[in-house]
Parts: sequence; C-alpha cells; structure tokens
Amino acid sequence: MKKRSASAKNSIQTPSSQFAHSSRLKFQLKKSILLTSAFFSVAAGAAETNVAIGASINAATSDNDSGAAPIITVTATRRNASLQSVPIAVSVLDGDELEQSNRTSIDRIVAEIPSVNFRQQGGNKDSTIFVRGIGTISTSPGVEPTVSTVIDGVVYARPGQATVDLLDIDHIEILRGPQGTLFGKNASSGVLSVTSRQPTSQTSGYVDASYYQSNEQRVRAGISGTLVPEVVKASFTALYANYDGNVSNVASGEKVNGYDRQGARVKFLITPNKDTDITLIADYLRSTSSPSFTAYKSYSPAFTQAIFPATVALDSRQVNADIPSDIRDINKGVSAQVDWRNAGYTLTSITAIRRWDNTQYTTTSAIGNSDNVNRISANFPATRDIGTVAFDQISQELRIASPKEQFIDYVAGLYYLHGKDSETYRRIVSTSAVSATSPDQGYAVYGVGSDSYSAFGESTINFSSIWRGIAGLRWTHDELSYDHQRTSTKATAFAGVQPGAQNSGDTSENGVSGRVGIQTDLSPDVVAYATYSRGYKGPAYNVFFNMLSRDTLALKPETSNSFEVGLKSTAFDKRLTLNLAVFKTKYANYQANFYDTVAGAVVTRLINAGDVSTQGIEIDLTARPVARLTLSGSLAYTDATIDQFNCPPAAAASCNLNGKTLPFSPHVKTYTRASYAIPLQNGLNTDLSVDYAWQSKVQYDLFQSPDAIQGSFGILNGSIALSSLNNGWRLALVGKNLTNKSYATNLVANASYVTRAVPRDDERYLGLNLHKDF
Repeated sequence: MKKRSASAKNSIQTPSSQFAHSSRLKFQLKKSILLTSAFFSVAAGAAETNVAIGASINAATSDNDSGAAPIITVTATRRNASLQSVPIAVSVLDGDELEQSNRTSIDRIVAEIPSVNFRQQGGNKDSTIFVRGIGTISTSPGVEPTVSTVIDGVVYARPGQATVDLLDIDHIEILRGPQGTLFGKNASSGVLSVTSRQPTSQTSGYVDASYYQSNEQRVRAGISGTLVPEVVKASFTALYANYDGNVSNVASGEKVNGYDRQGARVKFLITPNKDTDITLIADYLRSTSSPSFTAYKSYSPAFTQAIFPATVALDSRQVNADIPSDIRDINKGVSAQVDWRNAGYTLTSITAIRRWDNTQYTTTSAIGNSDNVNRISANFPATRDIGTVAFDQISQELRIASPKEQFIDYVAGLYYLHGKDSETYRRIVSTSAVSATSPDQGYAVYGVGSDSYSAFGESTINFSSIWRGIAGLRWTHDELSYDHQRTSTKATAFAGVQPGAQNSGDTSENGVSGRVGIQTDLSPDVVAYATYSRGYKGPAYNVFFNMLSRDTLALKPETSNSFEVGLKSTAFDKRLTLNLAVFKTKYANYQANFYDTVAGAVVTRLINAGDVSTQGIEIDLTARPVARLTLSGSLAYTDATIDQFNCPPAAAASCNLNGKTLPFSPHVKTYTRASYAIPLQNGLNTDLSVDYAWQSKVQYDLFQSPDAIQGSFGILNGSIALSSLNNGWRLALVGKNLTNKSYATNLVANASYVTRAVPRDDERYLGLNLHKDF
C-alpha cells in the first residue's frame, strides 16, 4: 500500500483517531480563530494609524489615492444599491480576481465564501451548492435546488446547468439565507447571482492565457465596442480550457479527473432612446470531463486486490478503470432584457430560453475494472452506467421598480417558468466472466414537467431619514408531473437493478414566502437591520433509474422560517468595512436524500426528512490601510443540525439522527487575503497576493459514518505579478496549495470501501497567467 503523506494522515477521522487527534484539532480551531481575530484587529489598527502592513491588490484597482475602499454596487434587492446599504447578508467576488487565481467554476470559488460549500459528485448533474449548511442532494429531476443560481437575471432551474465554467464574469453575488420574495421559490437557502461584463463604448479587447502544472491551460479572448454610434454596443468572448487531470488510471497509463471546455458569449446593448435599454445575450458552452473517485479506505482484502495495482490510501490519486468515466455537457441559451424608464419608474422584462444536454458514462465508484474479467464477482460486479439528460426551460419575468427616495419604494412583478426534462438511464452489470460476454441490464426512460407561476413584491417604507421598514410577499403556484418506465433482463432484482415497472403522477401546490424587517442608520457609516424571512421550496418527486412504488408519492413542499440581525459599517474615511450577520433558520419537511439499499446496491431515497435548523454568525471585513494595500477576511460559524428526523417505512439504514450535524457543513470556516501593489519605474507595478482558507472538520454523510469525516485543513495560495498600466499587460506567477495539503471534497462510505472526490488543488501546483489588453 502506498505510504501516506504527512498531510493526508489527518484527512479522515475514525472513532479512535478522533480521540487521538482531538487536542490537535482544538488547537487548529483556536489557532484559526485567533489568526482571524488578530487579522481583524491589526487591520483595524492599521487603518486607524495609516500604517502599511503586508502584501497586494491588482495595480489596475489601486488607483484610488485616497486609500478608501471602492464602493461595491449589488443587485440583491433587484435594483442597484450599495452593498453597505442593503439589509441582506451578501458576499461579492470580482470576476477578474477569480480568473487570475484560477477559480473559474463554482466548486472552486466556495473557498472564498465561508458560508458556502460545494458537494462534488460523479458529474455536474449531481453536484450541489450549500449555503449556511443547507442544500439539496439529489440526482432526481423532480426536485428543485435549495440554492438558486441566477445568471444575468435568468434563473437556472437545475443546478447542474451552472457548475461547469464561468465565462466573461463581472462579479458574483452570494445572497445568504432565504431569498424567496424577489428571487423565487427555489431560493430557500440562498442565491448565487452572476453578472457578466457590459459592452464598452470604445473598441477594446483582451487575450488572457494561463498554464498550470498537470497540463491545465485556459485561453480567453474578447472584443467589445460600438456597432452603431449611441445606439448599439456589443461584446464577444470565447473560451478554451483543457486539463489532463490529477488522477492516474493504472489501466491505461493516462490521466483522468480532468476536463475539456469550449464556449462563447455574445452580448448586445441597444439603446434606441434615452429611456430604453435592450440587452440581448446568447451563450454556448461545451464540456467533456472524466471525474474520478479514488479508493480512500478499504475494509476488504478482496476489494483491495480487485483494484490492484491502484492503491488504497488517504491521499490516493489512482484508479483502475479500463473504461473511465466520461461526461459530456452542452449548455446554451438566449435571453432578452428590456428596461424602460418613465417618470422615475423602471419596467423590466426578462425573457429566456435555455437548453441543457448531459450524457454520463460512469463505472461503479469510478474505480472498477471490467476488462480483467477474472476479478469480476457478485461482490464486486463490473457495472457500466449510461445516462442522458435533455432539459429545456422557458422563463418570463415582468418587474416594475418605483422611483427611489419616496415614502414607499417598491419592486413588484410576475414570474413564469416552464421546465421539461427527458432522461434515459442504462445499467449494464457483469457478475462473472461468463456474464461479461452477455451481461444483464436495466433500462429506464423518465421525464418531469413543471410549471411555476408567481406574483411578488417588496417595499421599503422610509419612516424617516434613519428608519426604514421592509415588507415583501410572494405567492407561488407549482404544477409538477412525471412519468417513468423501466425494463430489465430479469424478473427479479439483481446487482443495482430493480425489475421492470411503470409509473406516472402529478401534483400541484400553492406556497407563500416573504420578508419583513426594520432597518436603521445608527450613524452615517453604520447600518443595522433585523428581518424575518419565510422560505418555500415546491413539491418534489423522487424520479430516478431504480424508482420504486414507494417513490410515487409527491414530497411535501419544504418551508423555512429565518431570523437575521445584521450590522454594516464603514470607518476611518471608508478605509475599513465591517459587516456582521447573526441568523437562525428552521426548516420543516426538509427534502433530503436518505441512503438505503436497493437490489444489493446503496441508493438514495429522496424523502421529507423532517425538521432541521441552522444558526450561526458571519463576519466580513475589508481594510485598506494605504492606497495600495487591501486586507480582507471572512469568518462563518455555522451550526446546522437535524432536529427531528422522520425515518421512512422499511428503511434498511439507521435513523437515530436527531441532534446530529447536517452533512457538508463545517462548524468554522475562514478566508483571509492580503494584497499589495508596489509601483516601479517606467509605469510598471509589482502585485503581491496571498490568501489562506481554513475549515474545521466536516461530515459528508447524513448518517454520520466515521469514515466520511474530512479532518480540518487549511489551504495557502499566493501570486506574484508584474504589470504595465501604460501597455495593458500583466504577467503573474500563481501558486496553489503551497503547503501541499491533501483533502477530499466528498467521501462516500460503502460496505467494503470508502471513496473520495479529488479536488484540483489536492496537491501543490504552480502556473503562469498572461493578460493583454488592446
């Protein structure tokens, strides 16, 4: 067996190792909190005394001679407003900084947002975002996400549509907590809102190229400018990205766990008159990938021998698969947004059509071997799954925003979303050398149709110059239907396949969500607020390959009640911003995946799991002690707990979960960043940057498997860049995971083994980024 690295020894905590390492973990937790607290204190002190302490901001953004932090504008209230003025906990990420630091997809950006986590699974279809410890884990097309993804005002109905790559991004806003009033029914835990760059008036362009170790390369190019003077501006951006992967397939000698992506986006901004803006967007992204889970731990010598010569180790980056996983994805769409202004009012219409095609070819646990037939057995069958998704959505939103600075400011609107999902799934199973030549198999065809109608409005009541009230309400009507048909080569269940069946059904529900609160200016630079929010997520069906009669009943809608108190402040001539949020949210009829055994295989059953809650505190700080120095830090303490678990009938697994922690929710997570720009001669600048992300241990299994615990860990990154403002170029050396820590973004425990998802930065790697404007 491969020798463990020192960094990997703490990657998992068994019951015995938990006790052995408890002192070390407590020390790490205290160290992280103390480091973060010290960072906050030093940053505040430096801002007060105007003393420079430390390392980088991009020279292009350090031209504010006053030293004040830049004003950040967000659209969290469906109209432009200062981040410091909105009564919502919001994190904002800059698109250029994300690209320069090789954080180009949602799974990579979560390191910068302590309240957010990401579940990496076999492919993007099965991946999920968690906010404040709450997220929906399901492969079923009959359930909507808990965290809504909105790109340029368009809601993406299924989370897999937006987890591949981010292209031409201006900034990302992460709204934490229920946002059902203005962003819809599938925002009961939060919203990830992405805004792309606007076309420029003057003709301009850029080329951005990166190369990283393990043969990862990215090339972006864009051009923008005016097509018709004062009437039409346009921009076009194209992307090519390729990565061999960081997992070795011993069967072929090639790398897996990589990707290949090509995409483009075109955007037109048409202003036929001074009161009308028309934005037209078309985008296309094609991706292929080979995600691979490695053998993390084995309880069975037979399993260890079955995958040999691939190793079983805490930091293993080897698989033995003659047919590796292959996922092909095409995501495309068009949208039209019209903004018409009259007498201070703004009427907005957003119309969008999107198509998502996804095909997955996967082997069992992505570590099986099907060519070496003498290793195939009933205990370790060779299984090949082929699944396809064809999903279409059409949406229409109409919105009106009242004039600002009135006694009552409001945003109101109507929304409609139609989704149509069609899927197929084939499972081919060989349990012996004989069956490998004539395998048994099951095949299912299923689909889901959904229609959602809603009316919403939220108002701000300006009682005085310092006191404001908040009141919002949304009514939603959901219609959901499904059909499912499965055939099988056997009349009885066999490894991972149920007998033939046919089912269909439909349901409809009405739901109400909303928000009320109070906001006050404690001073010109300090805003406090307190809100109550009601969240709603519509009914669901557990539609999947092995769907059984027990899955034909519709799940009840999931509802939440959330209380939040926040403080937003600036100080020292806007050199320091400090935002604080304290929250507590209770969820009823929580829709969760229950792991159970079907036909000898571990499967997930989507159920109304009962009542869960999440509570905690979030701190965000940004300081600019001097004009060229920026310090930022975030800390989240989250206690996400199962309050009352409803065990489904005839469950094979244990349901003694009351009081346990929800999966994918570390108690403490922090992120700190320091950046400093050094001006040189001849218009050159040197930019230094360092960031550190740390989190406490996290349980990846709802059923609290001791082998699905990722130990606490920290990741250190850094970069050194040389740039010229005069000539518009920038060259950066980027270092990821500089201390070479191995960790897992998911651990899946089975009866005989544990597998892990290997992240991109599972080991140290370096790269170069070159950007040229013209």
